[in-house]
Amino acid sequence: MPDNPFKKKSKNHFELLYNMLLDAIPSSVLMVDEKLHVVSVNQNFLLKSQRSNANTVGRPLSEVFPTVILENTGLEERIRNVFRSGSPVNGQKMTYRAPGVPIRIYYYSILPIPTNQIMLLMEDVTEQVRLSEEVRRVERHLASVVESASDIVLSTDIEGRILTWNSAAEKLSGLSSHEVHGRYFFEFCDTTQKQPVRLIFMRMKNSNESHTTEFHLLTPNNGGSILISWVFSPMKDDYGQTVGTVVVGRDLAERRKLELQLRQSQKLTALGVMAGGIAHEIRNPLAVCSSAAQFLLEDNITAEFHKECSKKIQANIQKASAIIENLLRFARSSLDTEMVEVELNAVLKETIDLVANQAKVQKIQILLPMQKKYILVSGVSGLLQQVFMNIFLNAINAMPEGGVLRIVVDTFEDRVVVRISDTGIGIPSGELDKIFDPFHTSSPVGQGTGLGLSICYSIIQQHLGSIQAESRYGEGATIIVTLPLL
Repeated sequence: MPDNPFKKKSKNHFELLYNMLLDAIPSSVLMVDEKLHVVSVNQNFLLKSQRSNANTVGRPLSEVFPTVILENTGLEERIRNVFRSGSPVNGQKMTYRAPGVPIRIYYYSILPIPTNQIMLLMEDVTEQVRLSEEVRRVERHLASVVESASDIVLSTDIEGRILTWNSAAEKLSGLSSHEVHGRYFFEFCDTTQKQPVRLIFMRMKNSNESHTTEFHLLTPNNGGSILISWVFSPMKDDYGQTVGTVVVGRDLAERRKLELQLRQSQKLTALGVMAGGIAHEIRNPLAVCSSAAQFLLEDNITAEFHKECSKKIQANIQKASAIIENLLRFARSSLDTEMVEVELNAVLKETIDLVANQAKVQKIQILLPMQKKYILVSGVSGLLQQVFMNIFLNAINAMPEGGVLRIVVDTFEDRVVVRISDTGIGIPSGELDKIFDPFHTSSPVGQGTGLGLSICYSIIQQHLGSIQAESRYGEGATIIVTLPLL
């Protein structure tokens, strides 16, 4: 009986479709019979192994695969076991290297087919393995960087529970990673800072910006605390969602010592500037005391005049004593840096009293509208006084021919803004961004350290506030200090 052309055509069409489907599979596929000969193979395998269809199909596996691979994997015996049991073998690793081709890594499966054949399916995972190794290398490198850092580096979940805690954190706090893991970060803050730290973590949930602050880290095992400068940054996942917070902390002990020395040096510089005006102010009450004392030495004065001279001596001695006490208070080293409740108007008035004599000598009028209400901030009174002292003296120096120093205090919902303006020469536009830099000064050589406004900036940052300048050259300058209200 002659062959049916339609049946033959249908068979050819099926084989073509079969080969097309086989070649479309992105993995390497070999069909193997019970004699372990290759029945068919797809283009992916031929390309990866650099073999042709002619020298692969119909050949035994021992000719298609290198002997070393067959021996190391036991591939032939595994295939025989699948033929015998009918059970597939899944997810076995194979390392394959064709001549002139870099080593490739595969995961293979052996699947039984009803036509007394098995399908050898090989998935090339070389790039995934290399990528995984690179990821692990990067992870090890990052872990090494974090562990080698001298600063505290820790991470928390979105609620503020500690996930990681590096070696520097263990050393400074005396607490091991095991002791802090899973505990809320605010548990290790001093009592006054627990609530503000909670608020920082709440803001981190919906923020893309970092938050900088300073507060003490408790060290229970060492029985105390250490002052740390903290930076809180939101930690994002691959989709840009905040999943936690990265916290970096730096021990401020050495920095505070240096700042203390700089502040004290700047105070001495300020005292030198004020010396002329203060000497003049003290000389006046001393002159009154001297005159009254001379009258008291005379024998023919009345009891009433005697009493009047005594009162003048007492009043002027008290006046001189008050001037000296203010000087001593200002010059005293700022060892106490504990934040307490401070009335800002009192600080401003005390500071004005100290510079009033110098302003009078240079014919400068100081204007400070009286505030009827108390303005309370959290801070160190002596440090805030030093800030305003430096700003006032800079303004006075900018008005050698006299002028007006105006202080305006405004309160808002959560902050107080102090604007200190002068009618001096102003600040050139090119210098405005540099005036808070250390050692930047516009004073003649030998007459300024360039540290005054830099120290002011540091102190205001410590008080969680801000300081900035506005000026037009030839039209005076304004320094704006902003502090959070209690």
